[in-house]
Amino acid sequence: MKDVMGMMKQVQAMQAKMQTLQAELEQTEVEGVAGGGLVKVRLTAKGEMKGVEIDASLLKAEEKEIVEDLVLAAHNDARGRADRLTQEKMGSITAGLPIPPGMKLPF
Repeated sequence: MKDVMGMMKQVQAMQAKMQTLQAELEQTEVEGVAGGGLVKVRLTAKGEMKGVEIDASLLKAEEKEIVEDLVLAAHNDARGRADRLTQEKMGSITAGLPIPPGMKLPF
């Protein structure tokens, strides 16, 4: 029974840390880059797009498809960075808890 009580305390502590982390991730921004820096996208670590920066040299009608592809690539780069950042921070919170591999938190 002692183990169950200890685990419950760990879970409660983890929940408090998760709430703090969620708030932090809403404020943390990551930047994705494509085209050698010609296109940049800023996202929160939660995935909300905050800004897009496109180099003026790309703003030509014949470059439309390239710009669209670069914006998509920059967004995907930023999303990947946000996901890695989230996983790192979650790993530090859940360290030591018997959570099965591959289980995504928060539930």
